[in-house]
Amino acid sequence: MSFALLRTLGPYLRRYRRRYVLGFSILVLNVAVFSSIPYILKLAIDGLSHGISVGSLAELAGLLVLAVLARGLFTYWQRLILITTSRDLEFDLRNDLLWHLEKLSQSFFQRFRTGDLMARSTNDLSAVRNMLGPGIMYSANAIVQFVVVLAILLNLDARLTLIAFLPAPVIILSVQWFGKRIHDRFEKIQAMFSSLATRVEENLTGLRVVRAFTREPEEAAAFDRLNQDYIQRNLRLVRLSGTFTPLLQTLLGVAFVLVLWFGGRAVLARQITLGGFVAFNAYMVQMSFPMIAMGWVINLVQRGTASLERLQQIFRSQPDIADGPRTDSSIASISGQISFRHLSFAYPAADGSAGPTILRDLDLDIPSGKTVAFVGRTGAGKSTLMSLVPRFYDVPEGMLLVDGHPAPRIPVELLRRSIGYVPQESFLFSDTLRANIAFGVPDATEEQIVAAADAAGLGADVAAFPQGYDAKIGERGLTLSGGQKQRTALARALLRDPRILILDDSLSSVDTLTEERILEGLSAFAQGRTTLIVSHRISTIRNADWIVVLQAGGIAEQGTHTELIGKGGLYAELYEQQLLQEELAAV
Repeated sequence: MSFALLRTLGPYLRRYRRRYVLGFSILVLNVAVFSSIPYILKLAIDGLSHGISVGSLAELAGLLVLAVLARGLFTYWQRLILITTSRDLEFDLRNDLLWHLEKLSQSFFQRFRTGDLMARSTNDLSAVRNMLGPGIMYSANAIVQFVVVLAILLNLDARLTLIAFLPAPVIILSVQWFGKRIHDRFEKIQAMFSSLATRVEENLTGLRVVRAFTREPEEAAAFDRLNQDYIQRNLRLVRLSGTFTPLLQTLLGVAFVLVLWFGGRAVLARQITLGGFVAFNAYMVQMSFPMIAMGWVINLVQRGTASLERLQQIFRSQPDIADGPRTDSSIASISGQISFRHLSFAYPAADGSAGPTILRDLDLDIPSGKTVAFVGRTGAGKSTLMSLVPRFYDVPEGMLLVDGHPAPRIPVELLRRSIGYVPQESFLFSDTLRANIAFGVPDATEEQIVAAADAAGLGADVAAFPQGYDAKIGERGLTLSGGQKQRTALARALLRDPRILILDDSLSSVDTLTEERILEGLSAFAQGRTTLIVSHRISTIRNADWIVVLQAGGIAEQGTHTELIGKGGLYAELYEQQLLQEELAAV
């Protein structure tokens, strides 16, 4: 593991340092007790060779029983403390990961797929936890036991110990060679798992589309190809790991053969006692555990470091939009005045460069408390403009002003808390209708929730639900119609009592009469608030205080409904087209 990666784990390890100290203390005691067992056997065998008394033999047998019992007790507490700590570390890492993800900007989620992020927050976290739990415990146990047993072996017979360690250089080289390849292969496996998770997430989310186009066999076949690739990569890793452990065991077997030959000759030559030779072999068995365990630990560590590096890619990412040195903390409230000054904008591409320009040199002043509607053909930049007000994306300072302040100088939380935003695609959580409406105001009263639902035109629908506001609406609002989803999202925004209300074509799934009724009901709510409405239905925005017509990212026309009709421009053309469509639909 590199020092840079180790430093990233420092805060988490320090948080539980007392537990680790206690766990490692018990581990040392456990190794000491375990190492005493061969020495007790040595005393017993040498004693039998020289005529030990029954009483002395019983004492040695009692010591052996106590050592075995103590080892069992220490092993239990050692595992309980260190493995439990790794679970707590995993808990902290997962919480921090989600919190960090929620702070990242939209551009980050253009680079990382949802399935990839899910794989990192589940599979990769488990690999890191295995490294911090069993990995640390067994590596510490192996190191301590290796040092203790090596000292005892040298004390018993230094020459025989050096002979036993003749295969050591080959073992060290093997560990290095296998370790690097395990790391590389596991990193590729985790990337492949991300692709699998993304494919599953897309198929489940788009299940209706898959069924509507009868693409089930093709999607299953595409998933099968990914799954086969994933399995093949895993099998290659299994074959590599499966070769590693037998190789270590073979090299250790060579060491035992050398000990048997040279140690047996030493016993025959009376250079070492029979008890000492038996103890030496018992210690060699104990020494084999660190060797074999290190092979398994290296596997865990290489997997863990590969996964940790993938997690650090997320933690290293910083939000593009956040409070900084330019933020003015003295700004305590927002009234709702919005100004665009020569605003131009292009979405960032995946590689960080600027994409095609969406908005071009846009100048507009929106007084506080006014209702302004935005219309235009598809792709004119209406939704993009709406997303800039709550700073989902940033523009150069001075292009967007709120209450006369450049947007980057307003605390992000204050700005977004002052905005009720209803996007084109309404996202609802798999919870109750009540929880979805009260999402932005968790402590809202029943009366406030009902009032918001009524203002959004949802009250009559809720009355028809058997469980009312306690009805479970399923994942992404699966049990609701498109119009009900949009009205639920509208009620959620209204409940926040925002100073700025943004409706980004958010009633497109309701019929024209319902939309007009909702907007009429919103007129009282909109008093004293700045309301921005995007709609393709001109008939429903004619009563707006001001109408802005966008074309190719710029302002083509602006004025009241009557003024724009009188100009005979793009607005009048769109209006006539919609009137014709309504007449044809009525035939």
